[in-house]
Amino acid sequence: MPQLEVDGAALTYDDERPRDGDGTPLVFVHGWTADRHRWDHQVAHFAGNRRVIRLDLRGHGESGGAGVRTIEELATDVLALLDHLKIERCVLIGHSMGGMIAQTIALTHPDRVDRLVLVNSIGKMAYSRGRGLLMAVSTLAPFKLFVAANIQRAFAPGSPREVVREYIRASADTPREVVMTLYGAMRAFDVLDRVGEIRVPTLMVHGYHDIQLPVGQMLRMAKAYPDAVVRIIDAGHELPVEKPEELTGAIAHFLTGPAY
Repeated sequence: MPQLEVDGAALTYDDERPRDGDGTPLVFVHGWTADRHRWDHQVAHFAGNRRVIRLDLRGHGESGGAGVRTIEELATDVLALLDHLKIERCVLIGHSMGGMIAQTIALTHPDRVDRLVLVNSIGKMAYSRGRGLLMAVSTLAPFKLFVAANIQRAFAPGSPREVVREYIRASADTPREVVMTLYGAMRAFDVLDRVGEIRVPTLMVHGYHDIQLPVGQMLRMAKAYPDAVVRIIDAGHELPVEKPEELTGAIAHFLTGPAY
Protein backbone atom coordinates (compact mmCIF):
# COMPACT_ATOMS: atom_id res chain seq x y z
CA MET A 1 0.00 0.00 0.00
CA PRO A 2 1.29 3.54 -0.71
CA GLN A 3 2.54 5.85 2.02
CA LEU A 4 3.12 9.57 2.25
CA GLU A 5 5.68 11.14 4.59
CA VAL A 6 4.17 14.13 6.40
CA ASP A 7 6.07 15.84 9.22
CA GLY A 8 7.88 12.68 10.24
CA ALA A 9 4.90 10.36 9.95
CA ALA A 10 4.39 7.79 7.21
CA LEU A 11 0.68 7.97 6.38
CA THR A 12 -0.74 4.84 4.77
CA TYR A 13 -3.53 5.37 2.26
CA ASP A 14 -5.51 3.75 -0.55
CA ASP A 15 -6.25 5.50 -3.84
CA GLU A 16 -8.63 3.48 -5.99
CA ARG A 17 -9.36 4.75 -9.49
CA PRO A 18 -11.97 3.08 -11.69
CA ARG A 19 -11.20 2.22 -15.29
CA ASP A 20 -14.40 3.98 -16.30
CA GLY A 21 -16.34 6.57 -14.35
CA ASP A 22 -16.09 10.14 -13.27
CA GLY A 23 -17.29 12.49 -10.60
CA THR A 24 -15.66 14.29 -7.74
CA PRO A 25 -13.33 12.00 -5.73
CA LEU A 26 -14.63 10.64 -2.43
CA VAL A 27 -12.31 10.95 0.57
CA PHE A 28 -13.14 8.82 3.63
CA VAL A 29 -11.78 9.79 7.06
CA HIS A 30 -12.15 7.35 9.94
CA GLY A 31 -12.67 8.10 13.62
CA TRP A 32 -10.87 7.79 16.95
CA THR A 33 -8.90 4.54 17.45
CA ALA A 34 -10.18 3.19 14.10
CA ASP A 35 -8.46 2.77 10.73
CA ARG A 36 -9.24 3.08 7.03
CA HIS A 37 -10.85 -0.38 6.91
CA ARG A 38 -13.83 0.95 8.83
CA TRP A 39 -14.98 2.04 5.35
CA ASP A 40 -14.56 -1.33 3.57
CA HIS A 41 -18.22 -1.65 2.61
CA GLN A 42 -18.53 1.91 1.35
CA VAL A 43 -15.26 1.79 -0.60
CA ALA A 44 -16.19 -1.52 -2.25
CA HIS A 45 -19.46 0.02 -3.39
CA PHE A 46 -18.19 3.33 -4.75
CA ALA A 47 -14.79 2.35 -6.15
CA GLY A 48 -16.40 0.81 -9.22
CA ASN A 49 -17.23 4.20 -10.72
CA ARG A 50 -15.66 6.88 -8.52
CA ARG A 51 -12.14 7.66 -7.43
CA VAL A 52 -12.00 6.75 -3.73
CA ILE A 53 -9.32 7.73 -1.23
CA ARG A 54 -9.02 6.66 2.40
CA LEU A 55 -6.15 6.85 4.86
CA ASP A 56 -5.03 5.71 8.27
CA LEU A 57 -4.74 8.85 10.33
CA ARG A 58 -1.46 9.61 12.08
CA GLY A 59 -0.85 7.06 14.84
CA HIS A 60 -3.71 4.81 13.68
CA GLY A 61 -3.77 1.56 11.73
CA GLU A 62 -0.73 1.18 9.51
CA SER A 63 0.31 4.83 9.72
CA GLY A 64 3.20 5.88 11.89
CA GLY A 65 3.69 8.97 13.96
CA ALA A 66 2.43 10.29 17.25
CA GLY A 67 2.60 13.62 19.00
CA VAL A 68 -0.55 14.92 17.32
CA ARG A 69 -2.43 17.21 19.70
CA THR A 70 -5.41 18.69 17.87
CA ILE A 71 -8.08 17.98 15.31
CA GLU A 72 -6.57 20.79 13.22
CA GLU A 73 -3.27 18.90 12.98
CA LEU A 74 -5.04 15.82 11.66
CA ALA A 75 -6.85 18.03 9.14
CA THR A 76 -3.46 19.27 7.97
CA ASP A 77 -2.41 15.66 7.30
CA VAL A 78 -5.52 15.06 5.19
CA LEU A 79 -4.89 18.25 3.22
CA ALA A 80 -1.30 17.17 2.63
CA LEU A 81 -2.57 13.91 1.14
CA LEU A 82 -5.00 15.78 -1.11
CA ASP A 83 -2.15 17.99 -2.31
CA HIS A 84 0.06 14.96 -2.92
CA LEU A 85 -2.68 13.29 -5.00
CA LYS A 86 -3.41 16.58 -6.81
CA ILE A 87 -7.05 16.58 -5.72
CA GLU A 88 -8.39 20.12 -5.79
CA ARG A 89 -11.96 19.36 -4.67
CA CYS A 90 -13.51 16.30 -3.07
CA VAL A 91 -16.50 14.92 -1.25
CA LEU A 92 -15.33 14.61 2.35
CA ILE A 93 -16.90 11.76 4.33
CA GLY A 94 -15.96 11.61 8.00
CA HIS A 95 -17.02 9.31 10.83
CA SER A 96 -17.06 10.64 14.41
CA MET A 97 -13.65 12.31 14.90
CA GLY A 98 -13.24 12.05 11.14
CA GLY A 99 -16.32 14.24 10.81
CA MET A 100 -14.68 16.80 13.07
CA ILE A 101 -11.66 16.74 10.77
CA ALA A 102 -13.94 17.13 7.73
CA GLN A 103 -15.72 20.12 9.26
CA THR A 104 -12.38 21.72 10.07
CA ILE A 105 -11.29 21.40 6.43
CA ALA A 106 -14.64 22.72 5.19
CA LEU A 107 -14.20 25.79 7.39
CA THR A 108 -10.52 26.49 6.75
CA HIS A 109 -10.34 25.42 3.08
CA PRO A 110 -13.89 25.68 1.68
CA ASP A 111 -12.55 25.66 -1.87
CA ARG A 112 -11.41 22.04 -1.38
CA VAL A 113 -14.83 20.63 -0.42
CA ASP A 114 -17.61 19.92 -2.92
CA ARG A 115 -19.95 18.15 -0.50
CA LEU A 116 -19.75 16.96 3.09
CA VAL A 117 -20.96 13.76 4.74
CA LEU A 118 -20.87 13.59 8.55
CA VAL A 119 -21.43 10.15 10.04
CA ASN A 120 -22.12 10.07 13.79
CA SER A 121 -20.33 13.38 14.18
CA ILE A 122 -21.03 16.72 15.83
CA GLY A 123 -19.60 20.22 16.06
CA LYS A 124 -19.13 20.21 19.82
CA MET A 125 -19.18 17.55 22.52
CA ALA A 126 -21.59 18.68 25.22
CA TYR A 127 -22.09 16.97 28.56
CA SER A 128 -24.12 17.49 31.68
CA ARG A 129 -21.99 18.22 34.73
CA GLY A 130 -22.47 14.67 36.00
CA ARG A 131 -21.59 12.98 32.71
CA GLY A 132 -18.65 15.29 32.19
CA LEU A 133 -17.28 14.27 35.58
CA LEU A 134 -17.83 10.60 34.75
CA MET A 135 -15.98 10.98 31.43
CA ALA A 136 -13.08 12.74 33.16
CA VAL A 137 -12.82 10.04 35.82
CA SER A 138 -12.88 7.31 33.15
CA THR A 139 -9.49 8.49 31.89
CA LEU A 140 -7.98 7.30 35.17
CA ALA A 141 -8.95 3.68 34.46
CA PRO A 142 -6.34 1.21 33.14
CA PHE A 143 -5.79 1.86 29.45
CA LYS A 144 -7.29 -1.34 28.06
CA LEU A 145 -10.32 -1.00 30.32
CA PHE A 146 -10.76 2.63 29.21
CA VAL A 147 -10.68 1.60 25.53
CA ALA A 148 -12.94 -1.41 26.04
CA ALA A 149 -15.57 0.62 27.86
CA ASN A 150 -15.64 3.30 25.17
CA ILE A 151 -15.84 0.87 22.25
CA GLN A 152 -18.45 -1.29 23.99
CA ARG A 153 -20.63 1.80 24.45
CA ALA A 154 -20.20 2.71 20.80
CA PHE A 155 -22.24 -0.25 19.55
CA ALA A 156 -26.00 -0.46 19.81
CA PRO A 157 -27.48 -2.94 22.32
CA GLY A 158 -27.65 -6.44 20.87
CA SER A 159 -24.60 -6.09 18.60
CA PRO A 160 -22.74 -9.42 18.10
CA ARG A 161 -20.25 -9.90 20.92
CA GLU A 162 -17.53 -11.26 18.65
CA VAL A 163 -17.74 -8.16 16.45
CA VAL A 164 -17.51 -5.83 19.43
CA ARG A 165 -14.56 -7.78 20.85
CA GLU A 166 -12.71 -7.52 17.54
CA TYR A 167 -13.08 -3.75 17.43
CA ILE A 168 -12.03 -3.45 21.07
CA ARG A 169 -8.87 -5.42 20.26
CA ALA A 170 -8.10 -3.30 17.20
CA SER A 171 -8.69 -0.05 19.08
CA ALA A 172 -6.41 -1.12 21.94
CA ASP A 173 -3.60 -1.53 19.40
CA THR A 174 -3.62 2.24 18.87
CA PRO A 175 -0.78 3.81 20.91
CA ARG A 176 -1.88 5.02 24.33
CA GLU A 177 -0.48 8.52 23.70
CA VAL A 178 -2.55 8.86 20.53
CA VAL A 179 -5.72 7.51 22.15
CA MET A 180 -5.59 9.71 25.24
CA THR A 181 -4.39 12.88 23.52
CA LEU A 182 -7.05 12.73 20.82
CA TYR A 183 -9.71 11.90 23.38
CA GLY A 184 -8.89 15.25 24.92
CA ALA A 185 -8.78 16.91 21.49
CA MET A 186 -12.30 15.73 20.71
CA ARG A 187 -13.60 17.01 24.02
CA ALA A 188 -12.01 20.39 23.28
CA PHE A 189 -13.31 20.55 19.70
CA ASP A 190 -15.90 23.28 19.16
CA VAL A 191 -17.02 24.72 15.82
CA LEU A 192 -20.71 24.84 16.72
CA ASP A 193 -20.88 28.62 16.37
CA ARG A 194 -19.19 28.47 12.96
CA VAL A 195 -20.95 25.64 11.13
CA GLY A 196 -23.31 28.12 9.52
CA GLU A 197 -20.31 29.21 7.45
CA ILE A 198 -20.21 25.81 5.72
CA ARG A 199 -21.96 26.48 2.43
CA VAL A 200 -21.81 23.10 0.72
CA PRO A 201 -24.51 20.42 0.58
CA THR A 202 -24.14 18.33 3.71
CA LEU A 203 -25.51 14.94 4.70
CA MET A 204 -25.67 14.10 8.40
CA VAL A 205 -26.20 10.41 9.10
CA HIS A 206 -26.54 9.37 12.73
CA GLY A 207 -27.33 6.28 14.76
CA TYR A 208 -30.47 6.62 16.85
CA HIS A 209 -28.84 4.68 19.71
CA ASP A 210 -25.57 6.63 19.67
CA ILE A 211 -24.71 7.43 23.28
CA GLN A 212 -21.15 8.53 22.51
CA LEU A 213 -22.31 11.52 20.48
CA PRO A 214 -26.08 11.63 21.06
CA VAL A 215 -28.39 12.26 18.13
CA GLY A 216 -29.86 15.32 19.87
CA GLN A 217 -26.50 17.05 19.67
CA MET A 218 -26.33 16.36 15.94
CA LEU A 219 -29.83 17.77 15.43
CA ARG A 220 -28.84 20.90 17.33
CA MET A 221 -25.94 21.33 14.92
CA ALA A 222 -28.06 20.56 11.85
CA LYS A 223 -30.22 23.61 12.53
CA ALA A 224 -27.22 25.84 11.92
CA TYR A 225 -26.26 24.31 8.57
CA PRO A 226 -27.65 26.25 5.60
CA ASP A 227 -27.91 23.16 3.39
CA ALA A 228 -28.19 19.95 5.38
CA VAL A 229 -29.98 16.65 4.89
CA VAL A 230 -30.46 14.49 8.00
CA ARG A 231 -30.81 10.71 8.04
CA ILE A 232 -31.25 8.74 11.28
CA ILE A 233 -30.61 4.99 11.25
CA ASP A 234 -31.46 2.33 13.83
CA ALA A 235 -27.87 1.80 15.02
CA GLY A 236 -25.30 3.00 17.52
CA HIS A 237 -22.15 5.06 17.03
CA GLU A 238 -20.42 2.62 14.66
CA LEU A 239 -22.68 3.06 11.65
CA PRO A 240 -20.10 2.11 8.98
CA VAL A 241 -19.92 -1.43 10.38
CA GLU A 242 -23.23 -1.76 12.26
CA LYS A 243 -25.45 -0.88 9.30
CA PRO A 244 -23.08 -0.71 6.32
CA GLU A 245 -25.72 -1.21 3.61
CA GLU A 246 -27.98 1.51 4.98
CA LEU A 247 -25.12 3.98 5.36
CA THR A 248 -23.80 3.26 1.87
CA GLY A 249 -27.28 3.68 0.44
CA ALA A 250 -27.76 7.01 2.20
CA ILE A 251 -24.47 8.33 0.83
CA ALA A 252 -25.24 7.07 -2.68
CA HIS A 253 -28.65 8.74 -2.64
CA PHE A 254 -27.13 11.99 -1.41
CA LEU A 255 -24.55 12.00 -4.18
CA THR A 256 -27.00 11.29 -6.98
CA GLY A 257 -30.38 12.45 -5.68
CA PRO A 258 -32.44 15.00 -7.62
CA ALA A 259 -31.93 17.69 -4.96
CA TYR A 260 -28.26 17.88 -5.88
